Amino acid sequence: MPRHKYFLDLHELQFKRIRYPWKARLSRLSLWIAASIVLSVFYNTLFYSHFGSLKAKLLRQEIDDIKLNYSLLSRDIDNSDKLLDNLELSDGNCYRPVLDMDPIPGSVRNMGIGGVNRYEELEGYENSRLMLTYAKRIEDLRNRSTLQYESFRAIEGRQEEWKREMEYLPMISPVNVTYRLGDGVRFREVHPVLGTPQWHHGQDFSTPYGTEVFATGSGRVIEAGWKGGLGNCIVIDHGYGYRSTYGHLSSMKVSAGLNVKRGDLIGLTGSTGTSTGPHLHYQIDLYGQFKNPLYFFNNDLTEEEYFEMIQTLSAHSKYR
Repeated sequence: MPRHKYFLDLHELQFKRIRYPWKARLSRLSLWIAASIVLSVFYNTLFYSHFGSLKAKLLRQEIDDIKLNYSLLSRDIDNSDKLLDNLELSDGNCYRPVLDMDPIPGSVRNMGIGGVNRYEELEGYENSRLMLTYAKRIEDLRNRSTLQYESFRAIEGRQEEWKREMEYLPMISPVNVTYRLGDGVRFREVHPVLGTPQWHHGQDFSTPYGTEVFATGSGRVIEAGWKGGLGNCIVIDHGYGYRSTYGHLSSMKVSAGLNVKRGDLIGLTGSTGTSTGPHLHYQIDLYGQFKNPLYFFNNDLTEEEYFEMIQTLSAHSKYR
């Protein structure tokens, strides 16, 4: 029950209830409501100034967490940058030069991105500059990584071809390298048999009769028979423009059309054709141009090291 206020009427000597006019009551109610609102605003302002709202506090915490994540992201991006720098350095200075591949131009590696604004949705925020900076760095990493991935794929493909090329090129001596070297690639003023001036286009190895002759690189035998002044002669096509010729043989162990591996026995030295004694005439042609065979192998192996190499090559070719 609401409380009522009373007053003592001295004339009538009795208590009478105080009755306010409706305007006065309405005015008192308005004043009470206004005072309550002012007091509520005061207390809320005082509380928020010291403690803040729960929602604002949660938002500030979320912003702090995001800034921390950006700091961690910056460290990861820096590490990725260094890793990509090393990969690009190895790509340009090691892999591509060894495999005879052209380097990737700097204009391609540093190619920018044009067109529409790709980061429009990140603009207009308090930390837009921070977000734009990292978005662009991540995009740059993505583009560089994609380019490097494609480069390594090309290098991998070229590597397989390069390994095959290295197997097929004539890269060892055809006979034991301890045997004495005879005439090399030079102009002979007097041929030892014919007595006329002419070019000598290969390298002679002075060997005992019947010395083993080995294929200097993998390939296909395209000639195996008599060839004029070279006598019994074998010619191997190694591909890539290379051919090797083995002349003055006493015996041939292969025939035309046969595929051979580096280190396979193909014949024995002799003195067939135009020759003054047992030796091997060894010749390398590249697209029809004569090359010095001494540039294609080391001349410092011992006899034991040479035949150990031949045995290794022969065993390797059997299990291919």
